[in-house]
Amino acid sequence: MKVGVIGLGAMGVPMARNFHKHGLLQVVWNRTRKRAEALAAETGVRVAESPVDLARECELIITCVSRDQDVLDVAAQIATGIRANSIVADTSTVSAATARQAAAILGQREAHFLDCPVSGGTEGAIKGTLAMMVGGDEQVFERTRLALSAIAGKVVHIGPVGSGQACKAVNQLMIAGVYEAVAEAIAFGQSLGLDMQRVIEVLSTGAAASWVLTNRSGNMLAMNFPLGFKVALHQKDLEICRAMAKDADGATLPVADRMLAHYQKLMRRGYGDEDVSAVFRLKREEHK
Repeated sequence: MKVGVIGLGAMGVPMARNFHKHGLLQVVWNRTRKRAEALAAETGVRVAESPVDLARECELIITCVSRDQDVLDVAAQIATGIRANSIVADTSTVSAATARQAAAILGQREAHFLDCPVSGGTEGAIKGTLAMMVGGDEQVFERTRLALSAIAGKVVHIGPVGSGQACKAVNQLMIAGVYEAVAEAIAFGQSLGLDMQRVIEVLSTGAAASWVLTNRSGNMLAMNFPLGFKVALHQKDLEICRAMAKDADGATLPVADRMLAHYQKLMRRGYGDEDVSAVFRLKREEHK
């Protein structure tokens, strides 16, 4: 399939590179043109003049933007030039309602929409090993499965449009709890005077093992939090989780509430652009 990528941030650039490695990438577009030009110089693909220009050329359009309104704005622009039967696969993290709204916009032009949020952070994007949860028509999904496998190690169809984003909301809530638990446990271990390198070595092979423990405990011990997944973006995602829970059954999400309070504190201190493992800053203070 001829693939175009819209949105060349921390996740979009490595995804575009992986499409290029598989001979699929045709054209790119980014709001800040310099990023698109840099990738074009590296790969030899064309820089589109606009999302509409990109849509006219591609069978599969990948979008990777930050917020719900961005997804809707891009969908509206694409819809003015997209060809019938083309597919937009949105890898952003937004609400299920936004996914359904974007699908309706594109459906008016007889184009298809898949909500395809991903998990695995920048590491997974670089390696092409992301987990991708897909909402949309199953036959449309099957048309894209092989192409999407260029950027994801696991691609699973969850259900109709919006199901991918609902699954991602579950993921974002789950990892919030894991980040909080790992940060608190490491701070607790330090307060007990333990050699935490040895503690992490043994716990990583037992029932407490997790991706966060393996990949982010080093950040915590070093008090250095290079970007993998931004605090401010996870804060946005947890707000989506909370709104979806309220709409679904009115339930509260205590884990999300606690982490949102932590993230607000981190952002007030100027740490909003750090990796979410920066929650350890607060947990360490609690155990001093």
